[in-house]
Amino acid sequence: MALPFVHTLPHGIHVIDTGFHRPQFDAAYLLVENGRAAFIDTGTNFAVPRLLAALDDLGLARDAVDFVIATHVHLDHAGGVGLLMQELPQARLLVHPRGARHMVDPQALYQGALAVYGQAVMDREYGQLVPVPAERVHSPQDGETLHLAGRPLLFIDTPGHARHHHSIWDARSAGWFTGDTFGLSYRETDSASGPWVLPTSSPVQFEPEPLRQSVQRLLATQPQQMYLTHFGAVGDVPRLATLLLEQVDAMVLLANRLREDPQRHDALKAGLQAQARQRLQQHGVADLDAAVASLALDIELNAQGLGVWLDRETR
Repeated sequence: MALPFVHTLPHGIHVIDTGFHRPQFDAAYLLVENGRAAFIDTGTNFAVPRLLAALDDLGLARDAVDFVIATHVHLDHAGGVGLLMQELPQARLLVHPRGARHMVDPQALYQGALAVYGQAVMDREYGQLVPVPAERVHSPQDGETLHLAGRPLLFIDTPGHARHHHSIWDARSAGWFTGDTFGLSYRETDSASGPWVLPTSSPVQFEPEPLRQSVQRLLATQPQQMYLTHFGAVGDVPRLATLLLEQVDAMVLLANRLREDPQRHDALKAGLQAQARQRLQQHGVADLDAAVASLALDIELNAQGLGVWLDRETR
């Protein structure tokens, strides 16, 4: 029976809605090739039952999973990695070299999130992070190719959103699993013109120039699809890339203008919301208020991340 939180795409790719925050906000991907499988991003601990149910629904045993891949170690992408790995005896964790230590010993990662969100939110939305044994972790180098049942998966370093971020090229589908490098695209922001995309500058490692360079690296393969964690597969890649990079530039201009503003965070939020509203109106979304509302959390995080970037630039 089809699971309501799983959407099947061509080329053996399954999009799993992790249920984090709201429907169609946070995705994990299950890639299946010749009876072998890989997860790409996992969501939080509370997503793990959905990920295992997707395996069961496809008739795949736990030991059919060869890889659990984290695009980066932010908790909405990798918070469930350790708990999931406990259920998958044959799986190796593939994680960026800068992120591996946080999966082996997640205490610093947990404490950092705890300082931002507080205990009640951590308990409700993330749970305790489970460490992954070091011998089950591999960190692909930039340009390294690994194979899932003969299907090549190319890993490249894509900083800009985070320094511990890599993206995965699937030649079979001519698509990139982009984590947060290619931004966010929610269905509330779709219009007759197609999907819309917003960059994500969430704290604490946003760097605009590396992000621009990472996007250009993604485009060099002439991808047909981008598989976003937030949320799902999008095509029309050249148009979205132009939109994404225009907005990175606009965000940086806004941040620099507000650098010394005594109410900088609130001003950044207001400015980012105004930018998004104007662009969504130009995009022709049917319900402008709903589209802007779908971005509320991301605008808050983008404002925080731009503030951290400004302070780091000042130092």
